[in-house]
Amino acid sequence: MTTTHLKNPKITIIGAGGFVFPFRLIGDILSFPALRDSALTLMDIDPDKLGPVASATRELVAHHGFGATVEETTDRRAALDGADIVIITFQVGGVESYRHDVEIPRKYGIDQTVGDTVGPGGVFRFLRSVPAYDEIAADALEVCPEATFINYANPMAMATAYLNAKGLRTVGLCHSVQGTTRMLARTLGVPYEEVSYRCAGINHQAWILEFMHGQQDLYPQMREVMAATHQRGRGAANLAGDDGDHSEVADGANVYEGGNEQVRTSIMNAFGYFQTESSHHASEYLPYFRKNPQLVEEFIPERWDYYEICVSHDDQGDIDAQLERLKTELAPSVEYGAQIANSIVSGTPSVVHGNVPNAGALITNLPDDACVEVPCLVDARGVQPTAIGDLPPQLAALNRTNVNVQTLAVRAALEGEVENVHHAVALDPLTAALLTLEDARAMTDELLAAHADGLPEALRMG
Repeated sequence: MTTTHLKNPKITIIGAGGFVFPFRLIGDILSFPALRDSALTLMDIDPDKLGPVASATRELVAHHGFGATVEETTDRRAALDGADIVIITFQVGGVESYRHDVEIPRKYGIDQTVGDTVGPGGVFRFLRSVPAYDEIAADALEVCPEATFINYANPMAMATAYLNAKGLRTVGLCHSVQGTTRMLARTLGVPYEEVSYRCAGINHQAWILEFMHGQQDLYPQMREVMAATHQRGRGAANLAGDDGDHSEVADGANVYEGGNEQVRTSIMNAFGYFQTESSHHASEYLPYFRKNPQLVEEFIPERWDYYEICVSHDDQGDIDAQLERLKTELAPSVEYGAQIANSIVSGTPSVVHGNVPNAGALITNLPDDACVEVPCLVDARGVQPTAIGDLPPQLAALNRTNVNVQTLAVRAALEGEVENVHHAVALDPLTAALLTLEDARAMTDELLAAHADGLPEALRMG
């Protein structure tokens, strides 16, 4: 029998007024009996966005008769004070800043379907978030120094590496491993609960190293099926749409995942292993797929654009729909955040795929200062990453091309050196494939100017 180690934990969500995700996460938390008496503190700088989430949370708690308390606040320090678990979900600058991340690179010929974790868009989403991370870290080290931090904010690797460098015990979480493995099992006609796998790398570019059904290696079948189904130049199929909320796993192929997987299939054919992020997003990490519009259409015949999704979404409609569903069926999604909280509070062991510092060489052929995605054991002692050893050398080489960008961006934030921003963007594989060094510098200068008011002071131009 499992005993509760933390009674009535304080769980704080920073950025609780965000698009789609925070309320789904609250539903996950309340799905675990050990967490139903938690003190839930919901913090956001925008009270208008926070209010509907807090109201829906209170309604959900009351509907199920739980003992959880719900506090809403715009005071970050108060929200952190005494917290046991802190979950970060915010995006600094909102859609307006995101527009610069997407539209300025597009002027230079760099078309990012997401632009929030890698490339020029990812670098600048990180840099404009740094002042907020600094404020969080300064408060947390005083008022909740032992808290476990769970980061859902993108760019995952840069943000998580920086928070750890500032002294916060932080694990970064994503759903790409869960989504990809479920998609592959569905594609191969194998019950997901009967599949086992081994996966490691970096966020959005982790690798399915093993994919097994009992003692059967599924890779030969996977290579055959994916190669036959997802050929370069294949036209767009009649696929379901996607609203950007991937906290629930799709039942079938859609425009985001599983429908047009020419990019990931091509990567697997060339390098031997399947990557854990949609073909749309995977095409931003490597220089082979977005060299010109014709090539993009050959690999990605049906466009998926996350910026357009963010512009058009309906916050209140999303919350209302989720609330009604959670009143009827309160069950955790595939997200790891509440699972981690439950393991820490109850002591019930679990395994998640988390983003953590590579200190101690968890992946021995990636740099020590990389942020890596590896299986982690979680129990009352917290998040405990497992050692992987060497990745196949070609996979580590692919990861290093993006680790270079991430570590230089983090160094720019830690040291206040604007030249490291230029270096980070110039070394992005897609930028390097499309732009001269002079054009990369001009684009970076334009992004620095557009984001000047939100950047760390040492990185502001003019």
